[in-house]
Amino acid sequence: MTFVFDYKPPAKAPEDAFWFLFQEHRLLLRHENESYEIPRTRDVEKLDPAPVRKQFLGSLEGLPCFFAELSDDVSVSDGFTLTGLRQLFARSGEDVIRAAGTANQLRQWNRNHRYCGQCGGPTEDKADERAKICPRCGLTNYPRLSPAVIVAVIRDTRILLARSPRFPGDFYSVLAGFVEPGETLEECVRREIFEEVGIAVENIRYFGSQPWPFPDSLMLAFTAEYVGGEIRVDNTEIADADWYPSDRLPKIPPRISIARRLIDWFVEGDIRQQKT
Repeated sequence: MTFVFDYKPPAKAPEDAFWFLFQEHRLLLRHENESYEIPRTRDVEKLDPAPVRKQFLGSLEGLPCFFAELSDDVSVSDGFTLTGLRQLFARSGEDVIRAAGTANQLRQWNRNHRYCGQCGGPTEDKADERAKICPRCGLTNYPRLSPAVIVAVIRDTRILLARSPRFPGDFYSVLAGFVEPGETLEECVRREIFEEVGIAVENIRYFGSQPWPFPDSLMLAFTAEYVGGEIRVDNTEIADADWYPSDRLPKIPPRISIARRLIDWFVEGDIRQQKT
């Protein structure tokens, strides 16, 4: 499946359009046996009460896709289920996950910007771009992005992995943190690493990026080299941290995440080094 983001809806939603329907933070899926699918227009027409705050999202598999919200009193009938986005990781392909994540991010933005933050008047969808505009005072609001760095810190042949109290289960990952106003990405890398585990890094290099809709992050991935200090966890953001060789890793994130891509990069690089 291929997902293409867009803001211009078709004149009429066809019967086979995809619909990303959320009840709070859970996504409605059709399921049969072990198969899970995004509902289509014909499924939406059966819902009572009907979804609210409908928005166009783009296209998936060349077909239009939309997102909307379900009220709390909508009951889920046989053949459908509500699931969290993280549970979707094990059930769908990357493009479906990306479309669902974008839908969830825009859903929350759409809900939180129904009224103008400057004058309090009701907002409207801007016709020529994805934005909310206030007809009364003209203030325009765009979908919010919260940039965050995520870093693989390498010390000789080991990688720094940590466990956060917020992580589901007992898995470990690379360190991450949000960028503060007036801060460069490199400054954020140094600050977050030092605040969370008390060490210094150098040779910070860009690795890649990934939208992360929990709720509206843009993860900017870097690699860095250890330069000094001893691990001292802050016991707030980090509960435990240590250096791990590639052949003795703890439980790590799923492959869909850029955190896992950073860890896989470290492991693959270590394997290549062993072969030379």
